[in-house]
Amino acid sequence: MADSESDTDTATASAEGITARYEVRDGERVLAFERDGRTAAVAQNVEGYAMLKVRPTADGDELERYYGFDMALDHAAELLGVAPADLPVPDAAADMGM
Repeated sequence: MADSESDTDTATASAEGITARYEVRDGERVLAFERDGRTAAVAQNVEGYAMLKVRPTADGDELERYYGFDMALDHAAELLGVAPADLPVPDAAADMGM
């Protein structure tokens, strides 16, 4: 079961040793994951209509773009070495993707 805290611009969740932080900043919605020092992030513009960008960190260079949130989460999970179903997603980030 994931633990969550949220306010208007940020939210966190954790499960299975993975911490997820969702925030709106610099014109983007960013969902960043951390597990045992490994990181991955999924970003989308604040309007929510652009493709999702997968990065090694929230501020890192783009690795790949995806239309679907599930595909972006698959790539993020691969970077962390976990199954996509293990990634906790704060409620505020659940509607990312096209």
